[in-house]
Amino acid sequence: MIKKISILSAVVVTVIVILTFSLTNTSENKTTEKDDLIVEGDVIMPTKVSRPGCEVQDICYIPSSIVTEKGKPVTWVNHDSAFHSVTSGFYEEPTDLFDSGHLDPFESYSVRFDESGTYDYFCTLHPWMKGQVIVK
Repeated sequence: MIKKISILSAVVVTVIVILTFSLTNTSENKTTEKDDLIVEGDVIMPTKVSRPGCEVQDICYIPSSIVTEKGKPVTWVNHDSAFHSVTSGFYEEPTDLFDSGHLDPFESYSVRFDESGTYDYFCTLHPWMKGQVIVK
């Protein structure tokens, strides 16, 4: 009887160790995969800006107005779970200077500005999302 209890205890301990090891490896892999999705950018499209309201606090693009130097690229990153775009001009009057197309979550888009000026942009899917690049 004592021998059966000892064997059963050893089996239970082994199963617990295996489960603990397996769960630890799974959570480490998830963390690594999530970390791979984080992309740095100059302008961020934060979460929940696909709904109206972000324009009230001017947080549809963060920052909504960025100043840069001639020849330097500006990179936008979509941190939202919705599609967004970075399109030159205004919603009613787009221009042909740049257009990211639809950006998936965590995708980025960069534009190099070679001339001084003020460049307005917007999201083609969400007309309340507006921003500006000022190139000096």
